[in-house]
Amino acid sequence: MSRKEFDASRMRRMKRVAARYGLTILTAEKIKVLGQAGGHQVRDDETFKIVYGDVPKPFSASLDDVEAWLERLEEESD
Repeated sequence: MSRKEFDASRMRRMKRVAARYGLTILTAEKIKVLGQAGGHQVRDDETFKIVYGDVPKPFSASLDDVEAWLERLEEESD
């Protein structure tokens, strides 16, 4: 497995992409403490509103979901 396949590496890459659009990726720490995978949300830095990952409940987006959402965002901006 290459390094770029590790979740931490993926998250760093996604955070750099999100920052270009004025977004921050948030991770639910409480879920991690309970031993489950932490969910994610994407927040707009200007308004502090959640723009992705809060439906049907807060921090409901997986890492794969956020990655796909950011890829669509990049495609739309090209």
